[in-house]
This record gives sequence, structure tokens and C-alpha cells, in this order.
Amino acid sequence: MKRNIFLAVALLLAGGTATVSAQQDTIRYVGNTLSNVDYHHGQLPLAVGVHATQIMRASREHPNKADGFGWTYNHATNMAYWNGKFYLNYLSDPAGEHIPPSQTFLMHSEDGEHWSFPEVAFPIYNIPDGYTKEGVEGVAKNLTATMHQRMGFFTSSDNRFFTLAFYGISMDEKDSPNDGKGIGRVIREIYKDGSLGPIHFIRYNHGWNESNTNFPFYKKSKDRGFKKACEELLSQPLQMQQWVEEADRDDPLIPLQKQYKAFSYYHLPNGNVVGLWKHALTSISKDGGKSWEYRPLRAPGFVNSNAKIWGQKTSDGRYATVYNPSEYRWPLAISTSDDGLNYTDLLLVHGEITPMRYGGNYKSYGPQYVRGITENNGTPEDGKLWVSYSVNKEDIWVASVPVPVKSSVDSDVKDVFNNLEDGKELDLWNVYNLSWASAEIEKVNNQKTLTLRDHDPFDYARVDRVIPFAQKMEAEFTVTPEQNDHGLLQVEFQNKTGLPSIRLVFDNDGILKTKAGSRFRTISEYEAGKTYTVKVILDTTSRSYTVSVNGGKESRQIFYAPADGIERIMFRTGEQRHFPNPDTPADREDYDDLPNTGLPIKEAVFHIQSLITKKQ
Repeated sequence: MKRNIFLAVALLLAGGTATVSAQQDTIRYVGNTLSNVDYHHGQLPLAVGVHATQIMRASREHPNKADGFGWTYNHATNMAYWNGKFYLNYLSDPAGEHIPPSQTFLMHSEDGEHWSFPEVAFPIYNIPDGYTKEGVEGVAKNLTATMHQRMGFFTSSDNRFFTLAFYGISMDEKDSPNDGKGIGRVIREIYKDGSLGPIHFIRYNHGWNESNTNFPFYKKSKDRGFKKACEELLSQPLQMQQWVEEADRDDPLIPLQKQYKAFSYYHLPNGNVVGLWKHALTSISKDGGKSWEYRPLRAPGFVNSNAKIWGQKTSDGRYATVYNPSEYRWPLAISTSDDGLNYTDLLLVHGEITPMRYGGNYKSYGPQYVRGITENNGTPEDGKLWVSYSVNKEDIWVASVPVPVKSSVDSDVKDVFNNLEDGKELDLWNVYNLSWASAEIEKVNNQKTLTLRDHDPFDYARVDRVIPFAQKMEAEFTVTPEQNDHGLLQVEFQNKTGLPSIRLVFDNDGILKTKAGSRFRTISEYEAGKTYTVKVILDTTSRSYTVSVNGGKESRQIFYAPADGIERIMFRTGEQRHFPNPDTPADREDYDDLPNTGLPIKEAVFHIQSLITKKQ
């Protein structure tokens, strides 16, 4: 009875009017962990081994390092895996959402971490002069289309691969292009050599046809296989459901025509389909998406606002959802389930928010609009869960999550990087790896090190290592700073939720310091190019620790914040950020850029040779 009432209330919040019986299936979050948006990481435990990689850093001043155009509004990624490569597309505008011109870029990668330079997959499209849009003031003059799409890729049953996009129309910056009044959806093939086939329209919106558009209709193609693949796509209800926002409001190909947004889905073992939409709306289909058992309702227990939620079956036969578990677009988290219906945990995927360097229309803070690889679009051989997203609607990111997804480790750390298997050195490390602040394995003097490089004035490189819960422990790490007059390296001992108790700093004045409340105390001086082995022995019950450098005298210190136990060690090349926060306005009052957005700083480099821990 209680569950019946709860589901009915949830349905009412979603805009529904009917009740939901207690017997109906729905996904639900039954765990106890909730995110705290006062922190960008939400105080969530880490999903062990996540690698978050910035694959395109927007730069108006250095387009040759970004996308070739210097456009700074980049968003709405889609991802696929085909022919041994990852593919990603995203839409882009010069500065802000709904402000044309607009185009869609395509990138590819063999390993998911090193990506190709963006290429234009769908170019700028001219709107005929004199065009008027029903319900919107104004007449088009030198106007170009605004791209908007929720679906980016399709793989046919005969293994032909396609990328898709949608040309919408924004008459002004507040006019949505996905109102059912756009031009239509376009498609082109990606060949095995990476080249692209010709662009065709696959579906027009009302008022548009071959006579008044710039690309041919797919039925005019002389490639029978191409036409067959298009027909196959058009016959699949779950694929068509992704089109609902952009398509005609009465398009007969779309089963559920209500404006539930950003559809994703996965199959359960019994053949049922779980559907997911923004706000964590959900429903179940028992006929492959042709119809839905009930009007989408808010999944009980899930917290999610106006941002996408992604769901999929994982390579270990379990299930995962990835989303922003808050009323904000941070943090980005993963929740897992044994049966695809009951979700039990909440772990961190991306818990950083870089400053928004460039102003723009409808730009939101945080890692957002997450999308993974749909069921028909390939399975990476590494078995990981891969997702793509934007940060601040500005930079493009991907993240890989090892499967099975876990939040703890059983063994003490013995990571001497030169002794670890090639390619697996960072399997248990969480990595925050940027274009201008990298965190990667490099060879230095023919020895492998975890090298942090940073010449980004707005962000930093960061790595975390989850360790077994310890109230008493020893930790020893070896690091070689290439400089001592600029840059910094912070090393923190943190609890399970990411709150630090000890912070050591290789600071830019050549001094290794430790944080003592609101002040810092000197441990020792350090020199550029010299290797330092730092040993920390800590006891959370007495809130005390000792630090020694290269076997020297121990310095006794007190935690600057208490902890029940330590479960992470973190290395970071910058100061922790706390902006934005829950009181930061959603929309900036102006579109001003931050100062010196294109100015890099002098690179600071730190080589970490090892980390060894011992629980006492």
C-alpha cells in the first residue's frame, strides 16, 4: 500500500494523472547514499579506476588546439564503438546555445583516451531568406540552422555505420530549435577507412522536402545498401523514440509522442525494455518500444533534474545508470543494479568543475548531458562502461568505468610504476586528465612514472588512489619535481567521501609544507630535478601523523580536519575549487569571458615514481 501511494505521488510530480499499481515494474533507487552539492564531488565514494579525459578543450584564441574554428559552445555528445574504434559526435556553436551558426563535429579514437582532431560531419546550413516560423516573430535574413539531436549513431544489421544530426531553426536566442518546427534529420555513412559518405535527409519536418532543402532525400541514393539501412532504422521504435523532441509532434514513426526528453533504454533478461528520460522519468515496454506500460514517472528514490540520465547493461551482466544525482548538473555519478530495476549504490564518476572560461547563452556549470553507447552501437573489447559528456557546455569529455563497478579495494598499494605491466599501471587509479594539464604514464630516463603536467591557468591535473580503510597506516610516495619556482603539487589523505585530513604541498616557493589549520608549516626545502621520498605515518584516533623526507627526521603534526579513517590518497597540481556552489545563479547576467582565456601558464611537471601503503 505504501509503495502504491509513493508511486502515485511520483507520477503526479511527473505530470501524470493516472495511478500506478503496486505490481507494475519500475526502476528505483533503494540505496542510502545521497550527494551533497556543497561539494563538486557530492561527497560520493569513488568508482574505482575511472579515467576522465578531456578530449576537446574549447579555445577561441587557439583554434588549432581545439576544433579549428575556435567555437566555445560545445555540447550534446553521442558515442559509439565500431570497427575497433570509438566514435563521438557533438554539436557546436560559436558562443551560446540556440545562437547560429551551428555544426556537428566528429571525433574517433582507438583507445578512448587519445582522440582525433574534430572534423565537420554536418556543416553550417543556410535557411532560405524570407522564412517565417509559426508562433515566432521575425523573418529569416542571412539566417543559418541550429543543430540539435539526441541521437548520433546507428549501426545496421549488416554492420554499416552511420552518423546522424538534426537541423533546427532558432529565430532568436530564446527560440528553441527542437520544437517540431525544424527542417529535418540528416544521415551519412562512416566508412571503414574513416571517410564520410554523402549527406542525405532521412526524415523531413512538415513544410520541408526535396524541393526546398540542400541535401537529397535518402530514397534518391543509388546505394541500395544505404537505402536499406535507412529503412531498417526507420522501422525500429526504440531508435525512433530518440527523435521525439525534434520531430513533427504527430510523427507516426514515434510511439510515445509526449515531450519526454533525452530518451535512453536497455533490455532486461525477460525482454522488457526500461526507458529513461530527463528528470529520471521511467517506464517499461513489453513490446520492444512500440508501447509503454504507463506514462513515464519519476523513478522512486532517484534524484535528477533537467539533465540527461543514461542507462545500460554492463559487461558483467549487471546494470548501471549514470547521471547528475542532484538538482544541479554536478556531480556526475554512477549507480548499479543486479536486476536492472533496483539500484543500490551511488559512486563518483566526475567530481570537478573547471571555471567557465567563455560566456554564452544557456551555459550551465558542471559535467552534464551524459550519453553512453546504445545497445546497437558496439561493445568495446575492454569491457568497461564508456560515457561522453560536456563540462560547462564548453569542453568535451569521455570517461571509462571499469567493470565490475566497485568502490573499495582489499589490498595495500604497492604501485612502483616501472614494475607494473605496460598499459595497466593506472587500472586502480582515478585519473582527471586534461588537454593542458595531463596525468599519464611517461618514460623518464627510461623509467616509467606517473607524470602530472600543468600549463592550464584555469584547471589542474589530478589522480586519486583508493586504499583499504585504515585508522592507522603508513604511506610512502616518491616524486621528482622538475621545478621549484612555479606550479605546485598537493598531496591529500582523504576519507571515503573525499574530505581531506592531511595536505602536503610542494609549493612554488621551493618549500614542502603541510597544512596546519588555516596556516602551513615547513617540512623541508626542495630542489628542481631532485627525487624525494616522503613517508607519512598517521593515526586517525589521535588525529596525528609524522612526515619524513628521504629518511630524515620525523616531523610530528596534527590533522587539520578529523576523519574516521583514510580511504584515498590524492595528487593534484592546483588548489581545490569551491565555485560554483548551490547559490550560484543558473544564468550569468552577462556573456563576458574570463580574463586571459587563451593565455597558458609556464608548465609545471611532477613525476611520481611510486606509492606504497601499509595498513597497521
